[in-house]
Amino acid sequence: MVTSIAPLEAPVEPADALRRISFLLERDRAGTYRVEAFRRAVAVVRATDPDELATRAEAGTLQELNGIGKSTAGVVAEAVRGELPAYLKSLQDKATDSLADGGDDLRAALRGDCHSHSDWSDGGSPIDEMVLTAVELGHDYLVLTDHSPRLKVANGLSSERLTRQLGVVDQVNASLGGDFRLLKGIEVDILDDGSLDQTPEMLDRLDVVVASVHSKLKMNAAPMTRRMVAAVQNPRVNVLGHCTGRLVTGGRGTRPQSEFDARAVFEACAENDVAVEINSRPERQDPPDELLGLALEIGCLFSIDSDAHAPGQLDFKALGCERAERLGVPVERIVNTWDADRLVAWARGGSA
Repeated sequence: MVTSIAPLEAPVEPADALRRISFLLERDRAGTYRVEAFRRAVAVVRATDPDELATRAEAGTLQELNGIGKSTAGVVAEAVRGELPAYLKSLQDKATDSLADGGDDLRAALRGDCHSHSDWSDGGSPIDEMVLTAVELGHDYLVLTDHSPRLKVANGLSSERLTRQLGVVDQVNASLGGDFRLLKGIEVDILDDGSLDQTPEMLDRLDVVVASVHSKLKMNAAPMTRRMVAAVQNPRVNVLGHCTGRLVTGGRGTRPQSEFDARAVFEACAENDVAVEINSRPERQDPPDELLGLALEIGCLFSIDSDAHAPGQLDFKALGCERAERLGVPVERIVNTWDADRLVAWARGGSA
C-alpha cells in the first residue's frame, strides 16, 4: 500500500479533477459543506455530455447547471481547456506525502482497511467511490462496515437493508475482476448487556465484524467491563472498535474515555482472537498510548483502521501507523497486513 495518491497532471478530466480536490479536502479535514460542493459537482459533470461541458465552459454558462457553483465551474473550465486547475494545483502543492512523521514502513505493509463507511449509513459517499479511492491508494481490499440498526442517528442498516447491501458488494466485486476485493462487514453496536445489534444469521454472512460501543459511554466501570468482555467473547466478533469512545479534538468537541477494566477486556480479546483496533481518526486516537501499550503487553492482535466516512479519510491510516510504529507494535500482529484470504479465514474462526 502506498502512502498517498500520485498528483494529477494536465490534461485531466473534469470529473477526475473534482474528485481529487474532494479527496484532498477530506484528507485535510476541511468543512463538510465545502467538500460536498465538489462531490455534487462530480455527479453533475459525469451526467453531462462532454460536448455540452466544453460549449458551456467556452460560453461561461457552466453555473447554469444545477449543482455547479463558481468554484467548481472554474475547475471544470480549466480542465476542459486542458489545463491543470489552479485550485487543484494549490492543494496538491500543499499536500504532504504522508499525514504523519513516521510509520511509513508499517503503512507500506498494510494490505487493506477493516473499518469504513458509505452513504448507506453515515458516510458521505457511495460504495463505488469508496472502492475507487481505496484502489487508487493501493489497497488490496476494503471492509465495508456500515452501522447496525439501533444506531439510528447514523442511519444504521436493518437486516433487510444489509441484505441488499451484500448484493451490491457482490456486484462491485464482479466488476473488479479479482484485482481488488470489497469485503462484507459491519460495525455492529455493542448493546448494554454485551449482545450485538444484529441477528446471528446476518453476522454469519459477513467476512469481518467490528464491534463498538456507541451508547451509554459513561456507564460505570464494572458493567462496562462486563459488556465489552461479553461482546469480544462472541465468536463472530473480530475487531473491537475504538474501545474507549473518547474524542480528543474536532468539530464534535471532546469526550472523556469510558471507564472499564482494560486488562480484563484486552485479556478477553487475546483469549478470543479478537483484534484491538488502532483507530486512526485524528479526533479519536483510540486507544490512548498507555492502553495500546497494555494491549501490546498482553499479546493482542491489532487492526490499524481509518474508520473513514469519506474517501479522503481512507488516508488517515498513516496516523495510526505512526502511533503503532512508535509504540513498537510488531507487523505480524496487525491483521490488515495479511492478504484478504488469510484475513477472512482468521475472521471466520481460523488460526491467525
